[in-house]
Amino acid sequence: MSQIRPNTPSLDAFWMPFTANRQFKAAPRILVSAEGMHYTSDDGRRILDGTAGLWCVNAGHGRRDIADAVARQLASLDFAPTFQMGHPGAFDFAERLAAIAPGGPEAGLDRVFLANSGSEAVDTALKIALAYQRAIGQGTRTRLIGRERGYHGVGFGGISVGGIVSNRRAFPQLPGIDHLRHTHDPARNAFAKGQPEHGAELADDLERLVALHGAETIAACIVEPVAGSTGVLIPPRGYLERLREICTRHGILLIFDEVITGFGRLGAPFAADYFGVVPDLVTAAKGITNGTVPMGAVFARRAVHDALMQGPEGIELFHGYTYSGHPVACAAGLATLDIYAREGLLTRAADLAEDWAVAMHDLRGRAHVCDIRTIGLVAGIELTPRADAPGKRAYEVFTDCFRRGLLIRVTGDIIALSPPLTVEREQIREMAEIVGAAIDRVA
Repeated sequence: MSQIRPNTPSLDAFWMPFTANRQFKAAPRILVSAEGMHYTSDDGRRILDGTAGLWCVNAGHGRRDIADAVARQLASLDFAPTFQMGHPGAFDFAERLAAIAPGGPEAGLDRVFLANSGSEAVDTALKIALAYQRAIGQGTRTRLIGRERGYHGVGFGGISVGGIVSNRRAFPQLPGIDHLRHTHDPARNAFAKGQPEHGAELADDLERLVALHGAETIAACIVEPVAGSTGVLIPPRGYLERLREICTRHGILLIFDEVITGFGRLGAPFAADYFGVVPDLVTAAKGITNGTVPMGAVFARRAVHDALMQGPEGIELFHGYTYSGHPVACAAGLATLDIYAREGLLTRAADLAEDWAVAMHDLRGRAHVCDIRTIGLVAGIELTPRADAPGKRAYEVFTDCFRRGLLIRVTGDIIALSPPLTVEREQIREMAEIVGAAIDRVA
């Protein structure tokens, strides 16, 4: 504790999430303000945000329009329940989301259930899938299929369909879960810009699970179109199309977890738009309010929604959260969508993608860089792990970058970059230079 600066609060009480608490509190990294593309640390340094906060601050920090909308909402209606009651903001926000829903109007993903996080959105989508199958007379379909190296939040549903071993090891999972093979194939696809060429056939692993369990037992299959938290795993060309076809053929709902890819990260409003593949349910969060107020959502195909609107009148889905459609979160979301529309941020990544790819792939050839993957404004830079300390090399790059004014993320020995969509070309070059120099220093 002796290294904590005098103006830093006591660090003892806060049990930090996904953090090595003892290590952090021995040498803390404290952020005290943010504006545009930069944080300010408690020692007054400007830190270039290479991660959009946590994949969520898509419009950059300190947006006055959002702050003003939140203040107005708090002054007029701080909270209203959405159990058997309503308030205008929730209906307005859902309509605005439906207007930009994944896949466009033809896809019909225009029924929106509001939650408070990506984890809640995932568990909501899984429950909707099970309820739908039961509503259409397919009550034997209770099995859920995830994918190895997938991340779907930290609820029991999310860790069960997720495929990150560390998130699952200490906790029991739901029964009736299975997993597809992951798509990471560096032997064939190393240093790919955009979608790798090889691996579409990996979608056929779903056919194996159908043969093993029977299609009549499988309710849904959930995947991230681009897996972010396990190091930017990009789907091979044709993979998502093949997965969609298999799900359709066997009556399995396809769920896209777009908590990371939603709201412009790839250069289209959603990954479903970018890849041209329409799922049945889509989860979203993070960029939905520019990271300002917790919020999550599930986009459901109208046919899925309407299947539950049959039979006697009453509660159709016994599910929800106290803060579903919270007035303040809806106000923040509406202001965020206004900024996205006014500044063209949902497609801006498409204009920067080539500059981004060039800058990131210029790191090829640095010591221990064994792969680089880029798509939209996302990059994964994979380092060869040290034989005696996997993960330590990338962590040292992380701390070196922070000392030199850049925030990155690491997962294992993979560096992940995903800046706000407001990033400028010179800032892209700056990020690449800082990361490259850090890799050289810790080699």
